[in-house]
Amino acid sequence: MTTKDKIISKCRELESLLLEKNQKYGDAALDPMNVFSKANAVTGIKVRIDDKLKRIKNAGLVEDTEDTLQDLAGYFILLMIAKENESHNIQEHIRQRESSSYQSTTSTGENPEWSIEHID
Repeated sequence: MTTKDKIISKCRELESLLLEKNQKYGDAALDPMNVFSKANAVTGIKVRIDDKLKRIKNAGLVEDTEDTLQDLAGYFILLMIAKENESHNIQEHIRQRESSSYQSTTSTGENPEWSIEHID
C-alpha cells in the first residue's frame, strides 16, 4: 500500500468516525447545549483538544491512546468548521447591521429633503 493509499484510508476512517459521532451526539460539538457551560463551539472544541493532548502527555503514545489520535484529528476538523461558522456569523451580523442602518432613514416631516438616520 502506497502512502497515498494510506492517507486515503485514514481520511475515510476519520470521515466515518466523525459522521457516526455527529449522528450519535446530535452535532453537540458545533451546537452545544450550554447547560453547564456558556462556551461557544470554538472554545468547547479547544477544551476537548486540550483534554486529549493531556491524555497523550500523561500516558504517552501507546495502544490505549491510539483512539485519542483519531479523536484529535476529528476535533481539529470540527474546529476548522466551527471557526468558519463563527466567521460566517460575524460577517452576517455585520451585513445585517449595515443593512438596518441604511433602512432606518425617516423624514423629519418639516422638510422632506432632510432625514434622520437611526443607527443601532
